[in-house]
Amino acid sequence: MSETQKYILCYTRKPQDDMIYASRLAYSMHLAYSDDGRKFEALNHNSGVLFAKAADNPDGTMNAKSLKSPFLFPMAGGGFGAVAVRTAADGKDDPESRGKILFFATEDLLQYAEIGLIDLHTAASVEDVRCGFDTDQKIYWIKWKDQGGQWFKNKISDLHCLGSASMPVCTEAVCLNKIDADIEGIVPRNVICVPEKIGNRLKFKLSVPYNVSIEAPKEINASSAGELKQAAATAVYNDGTAARKTVDWDDSAVNWSQAGVYKISGTVHQDSYRFPIAFNRADPCIRQWNGKYYFIATNDADNNHTLYIRESDSIPGLVSAEETLLLDSDTYDDVKGLLWAPEFHVIKGELYIFLAVTAGEFFCEESNVMKLEKGGNPARREDWSKPERVRKSDGSYLCEAGKTISLDMTVIEGTDEYYAVWSERQFLPVDAGAWLYIARINPDEPWKLVSDPVLLTKPEYGWENNHTFVDEGPFALKTDQKLFLTFSGALVDAAYTVGLLTAEPGADLLNPKSWTKTNYPLLTSRSVRGEYGPGHNAFVRDENGDVWVTYHARPGIKGCRSSGIRRVHFDIDGYPVLDLTEDRDLDKKLKQITAKLIVR
Repeated sequence: MSETQKYILCYTRKPQDDMIYASRLAYSMHLAYSDDGRKFEALNHNSGVLFAKAADNPDGTMNAKSLKSPFLFPMAGGGFGAVAVRTAADGKDDPESRGKILFFATEDLLQYAEIGLIDLHTAASVEDVRCGFDTDQKIYWIKWKDQGGQWFKNKISDLHCLGSASMPVCTEAVCLNKIDADIEGIVPRNVICVPEKIGNRLKFKLSVPYNVSIEAPKEINASSAGELKQAAATAVYNDGTAARKTVDWDDSAVNWSQAGVYKISGTVHQDSYRFPIAFNRADPCIRQWNGKYYFIATNDADNNHTLYIRESDSIPGLVSAEETLLLDSDTYDDVKGLLWAPEFHVIKGELYIFLAVTAGEFFCEESNVMKLEKGGNPARREDWSKPERVRKSDGSYLCEAGKTISLDMTVIEGTDEYYAVWSERQFLPVDAGAWLYIARINPDEPWKLVSDPVLLTKPEYGWENNHTFVDEGPFALKTDQKLFLTFSGALVDAAYTVGLLTAEPGADLLNPKSWTKTNYPLLTSRSVRGEYGPGHNAFVRDENGDVWVTYHARPGIKGCRSSGIRRVHFDIDGYPVLDLTEDRDLDKKLKQITAKLIVR
């Protein structure tokens, strides 16, 4: 019996208003899923999954690219291929791509390798393209249309050999089946059949899970309220994943001093946060230290001239906690405004704040480090050292003031070493955009690099060079399975997004090949209704072991940057889900549970 097939539709979208869905987003390959091949549902919030890489210019800048007319097809040896017409960023003709088509390879329709431009041996501009494998001749065919409407055909035995296609010959048009899909802005392309396993994984990876059941203990043995509190429930989601949930048990009718059997009720616990938790606070970071939680963020209310800290016994308590001034632009002669992106990090048992400051104008912004004195109180400004400017391994400052800026430095704790990752932007002699770099640091003096900086990633995709070429705001999340490094891309407006780099445990973090960049962002303006330009996130674990993501977004397209927080779920592959809203995290109709309590 053959495996059940699912159906995957690839498409692009019509661009909308630049702040809503710009050309660089619309001109990418989108995917939709169907059980029956007739009714399709958009995946990934109807956002692009595959983007064309920017081209490098000789002066170090990048030339943004987009794609149109994508076409999916099965590869002869397994996996799938995608071909498309590479365009300029706005979808118009790309002179560098004339006579060529862009080829991608993928095993799972999630992670794609951009192989490059296949030369069709023509000077014509390609308007449309199809590709498939001839099982009889055991060769691939490429059919394409020029701007005049004429169709041509090339043959190629190995799509990875980009220059090996035959000369083009005239051929008949290849018509696509008409697709009637109720998806906003859709420009449909083709449908392929995939095995059920691949189809289901694609659906679950590119949609937000939701709670479908609660598994709770039917019988609990306990001798105290403290023991009862340890009896937890499990929330199960539609994709088969699960999350442990604490329970608020009602033991008001229980006599703990006498053995007996009781029927008790409980409410599955959920911390609730209304967005935003703090207006005019960007780049938020929460850290637990010595039994308390601390919140710090960029202060947009005074144009980034002060940093305030909040202290509480719990993460929910931080929402209403009083703010205390920690640093301002008047205390030190070389710290004058633009106090950006502070984050807490613990290195060898010492607490630090990594932040960016400037002695003058924006073009002098640089990464700095502050240290909490031993036994110091994080909420007491006098207990923090003066910001120390980051230096390279040769003792020179990380950036040359006025030419290059550095910011958003974060820390990754390795097996035996510590690493810093930061955003660096060259402005002179040309603006090359903001790129992410990594280096080892001295754990005793973490403002000192002990290895040369290594380029980690740059804003090559349309979602990270939308409105400007920027990769910034990195932050690490370690699990038993992976090392994740989230980062933010594009301009800090409604275009802002959160991307993802992934490395295996024990990998050489200074080797760029150890990192895999997800083709699409994890969080965008389309992820959660009413939250525009989400980004610059950080992670924190609470006392129950749950991971929370803090981030900023705008409560309106032109609203002020404000802080939010959500529980991080982990998908079927153990990857972080950053857009699981409270209503999907826990179904209110399932919160009430009962159990038999046996008091010993």
